[in-house]
Parts: sequence; C-alpha cells; structure tokens
Amino acid sequence: MGTHNYNFTEQFEFAGKAKTLSIIAIVIGIASIAYGFSDHAMHERTFANLLLMGYYFACVCMSGTFFLAIQFVAQAGWSASILRVPEAMAKTLPIAVAILLVIVGLGLYTHNLYHHWNAPGLTDPSSPDYDKLIDGKSAFLNVPFFMARQVIFLGLYCFFSILLARLSANQDLEGGLNSYRKSFKYSCIFLVIYGFTQPIFAFDTVMSLEAHWFSTMFGWYNFAAMWVSSLAIIAIILICLRKAGYMPWINNSHLHNLGQFIFGFSIFWTYVWFAQFLLIYYANMPEETVYFYKRFEFYKFWFWLSLVLNFLAPVLLLMDRDNKRKENVLLGVSIIVLLGHWVDYYQMIMPGTVAEHNGFGIIELGTAIGFVGLFTFTVLTSLSKKPLIAKNHPFLQESLNHHL
Repeated sequence: MGTHNYNFTEQFEFAGKAKTLSIIAIVIGIASIAYGFSDHAMHERTFANLLLMGYYFACVCMSGTFFLAIQFVAQAGWSASILRVPEAMAKTLPIAVAILLVIVGLGLYTHNLYHHWNAPGLTDPSSPDYDKLIDGKSAFLNVPFFMARQVIFLGLYCFFSILLARLSANQDLEGGLNSYRKSFKYSCIFLVIYGFTQPIFAFDTVMSLEAHWFSTMFGWYNFAAMWVSSLAIIAIILICLRKAGYMPWINNSHLHNLGQFIFGFSIFWTYVWFAQFLLIYYANMPEETVYFYKRFEFYKFWFWLSLVLNFLAPVLLLMDRDNKRKENVLLGVSIIVLLGHWVDYYQMIMPGTVAEHNGFGIIELGTAIGFVGLFTFTVLTSLSKKPLIAKNHPFLQESLNHHL
C-alpha cells in the first residue's frame, strides 16, 4: 500500500467566476419564468417547464442520496474519497423538494398541470365532462391523497439525506466505526423505502400527466434516467474540481468506474425504454398507443434525439476502455447525457401538458439555465462547507490506492 501526503483538511472555495456565473444563470431563469407568466397564453407552457426542471433537480439530488446508500450497503472502497460530491447533492435535496412541491401544488391549484384528472367535472356523473376511466382512478388520483404521497415520499428522502450527511460529519469528528455502522443500517432502510416508493413517485409526478395511459415499466424507466443523470453530474463536478487543482487523489481509475456506471446504465435506460415501447407497439391497444402517437406526431425530432443522446453517444464514446479514463472524453459524454435526459424529460412531460401547442425558445432555455445555476450554487455552496474528503472513512486508504 502506498503512502500519500494529501491535505485532508482542504476545502473547496466557492467564489469568483463559478459563483458569479451561477447567480447570473439564476437571474436569467427568474426573468424567463416571469416572461412566461406575463402572457396568460403561455402559463401552461411555463408550468410544464417548471415541472420539468423542478423534477430533474429533485431527481438528481435524491439520486445523490441513493449513490451514498449504495456505497455504504455494498461496503465499496473505491468511492470513499469522492463521497463529498454526492453528499453535497443529498444535502441540497430539501431545497429541491420544496421547489418541486410548490410547482406541483400551484400547478394543481391553477389546473395548469394534471388537468387530465384534476379538471372540474371529470368525476361527476352528472357533468358533461364526466370521464368514467378517470372516475375509476379517483380513489388514487385525487388532490389530497396525491399531495400526501408527494410530501411523505419526498419528506422521507430528505430525512435520510440529512441523516447520512450528519453521520458523515460525526465520523469526521469522532472517528471509529460507530457512525459508519449507523450509515450502513440507515442506508439499508432507505434503499428498501426508495425501491418501493420511487416508481410511485414517478407515476404520480410524470405519468399522471396523461392519466388515461399507464405503464408498469414507467417507474424504472424514470429511475434509470435520474440515476444515470446523477452519475454524469458527479463525474462533471469531480473532473472540474480536479482541473481546478482540488482533490488530487482522484485518479483515472476513479473516472473509469464512473464511466463504467454511465455506460452500463445508459444501456439499462435504453433496455427499459425499448421494452416499454415494444410491448405497447406489439399489443397495439389504442389506450396505450396514444402515448407514442403524440410523440411521433408532435415531438418526432425530440423522440429520436433522445435515443441518440442517451444511448448512441454514451455507448459509442465510452465503449473503449481508454475513453473511460480520459477526463475530457468523460466530461463531454457526461454533458451529452445530461442534455439527453433533459430531452427525455421534455418529451415525457410536454405532450401531457401543452400537447401539440409546444414551443422552444426563451421559456425553455431560460428555465433550464436558471435551474442549472440554482443547482450549481446550492451544491457547490454545500460542498464548500466541509473538507473535500471523509478523512475517517474506514475504506479511505483503499480508495486512495484504487487502481484498475
């Protein structure tokens, strides 16, 4: 085992250009959202973009918690020196959750979101707008129960995110294995809860936008998207930190591991996407094929672009072993994957909200830029609060000597 002279008290300083640009991005986002709400005809489109980015923001942060939990339960050694990055994402989750709940709540109240099941008269047999199918789902799809599920599920994810971050801080101060053992135990509990509730969360937040349609694979399709997006973000942050002179212990083998995960789960995302598509195509039932009809008819460019960015690009560029170890290649692929899953969420959400009245311009670009700025500001602020390495992690030496 080698010896190292790394500075384990080193902290990231969030200042200068990075901080300024993130604030400018937030201002651009606020201005774009205000522009969208300035015209009543664009309210629905603005809400749809807010839901898209609010959901994306929350998903990558909760996947940061999922990353931590996976490492603890697997007792993984390779990742011990990079855990501060997903930990910062996990600590940001309460902010993302608060924003998402506000968006969903206002969208329900104004009927700009979820109007397929929340519009007046849909469950009233005496109304001309009565919908028998929606009425049959009303025991599950009703505003009080819907919001209760959102609050309970997201609240549980926040609780475990804060708990794991707190145990990490305690381990820094106290050393020993007490906090690590607790992290292992609570991670096991979190993974069970997350595994059962995350698909329901995806059904509620996104699939219920088109309440006549359903797919039992939709939850795992969303899981694959949020998980590979969070891996891409972790890779981007680590590479940028390393380029800035931080975290010198990160080597090409750590990048190789992340590249393997991004490569593998991009294939998994495609597998679930194609399995869902193939089953619906083969069954050819009108109540199911309407989902893909809308996307072929009004969103064909986005439909195929999603496959190119989320499958072809990562598979072709990361198939070679050496490319997984090159930081510039991995950085480029990670950015492509993040853009690709924005496109993925765009074609998930827009047909069920604005339908054929879609557009692409200031609202879409500005809202996305604003949330990127908000994510950058909150995560990097959190990252700057503690040393960049968990100095008392029991597998730290294994991570520092990680070589493939």
